[in-house]
Amino acid sequence: MNEMTARINGSLSDPDGNSRKGHFVVYALLCILPLSLGWNLTSLVASTALTSDTYTYIPLIPLVSVFLIYAERKRIFSHISYDWLKGLAIFIPGAFAIGCARFNFFQLQPSNQLSLVVLGFVFAWIGAFALSWGTVALRASRFPLLFLVFMIPIPEPLLSNSVAFLQVWSANATALFFNIFGLPYLRNDLIFSLPGIAIRVAEECSGIRSTLALLIMTALASHLFLKTTWKQILICLIVVPLSIVKNGLRIATLSALAVYVDGSFLTGPIHHKFGGMLFFGAAFIPLVIVLRYLKKTDDKRLTDNASF
Repeated sequence: MNEMTARINGSLSDPDGNSRKGHFVVYALLCILPLSLGWNLTSLVASTALTSDTYTYIPLIPLVSVFLIYAERKRIFSHISYDWLKGLAIFIPGAFAIGCARFNFFQLQPSNQLSLVVLGFVFAWIGAFALSWGTVALRASRFPLLFLVFMIPIPEPLLSNSVAFLQVWSANATALFFNIFGLPYLRNDLIFSLPGIAIRVAEECSGIRSTLALLIMTALASHLFLKTTWKQILICLIVVPLSIVKNGLRIATLSALAVYVDGSFLTGPIHHKFGGMLFFGAAFIPLVIVLRYLKKTDDKRLTDNASF
């Protein structure tokens, strides 16, 4: 009788194969349901991810989340249950957001419709996880589930404001490097007049794509290698200023090469293709150094605590 009551309340841990299959079936159906509710926008999200340079990483985010959960499956699913109350409390707002996006109740522009529907997907999937696997599993997998937030396209006007912020500070960093290089210039806001050429730090030069990529990689690396929360947050906060410095160095270097070597450095493949990866690496290396240092202090603290 007690066992039956526990099953009805969804609080009984039963990790045998049949139980796990049942939980998985429920979870799979609940994950598919949101995609069906917003099908017209689901296909648009997929199309945007495949065609937009800014959001090509979106399909990778759920794959990374699934891999992280699979890698830690023994710990995450050590105690499984159905948590209907908490699951529905998260799932229903997600379904509501999907419905609002599909029928555009708030008269949103298309890009913000996509942001709202993906936000709904994330809420619905997290709610489905809580409902299907229980509170213990939800807490154990909080990072892989919260990592799904990176799927959400940045809504307007936040995206435009972020691009404008990066433009201004990238221009400031560019001016700093021009001074270091000893390159003469006249500046008018985002426009630099150099010997023989003029450049403008345009939206495409803001570095928004590389900043997002760097932030996602750093968040993932901090989860994998660091144990202290404040250190995980610290290294993520370093990303934006480091990305700005990297972008300023990139613009200043290519401009100097265009002035003193060949003007094609501003229009050729180094500017549009290879240069981005080269300077991305220049930003990634300092992050790796900081990460190794923070990890070493983490390991030392754990060793000292174990010795004590």
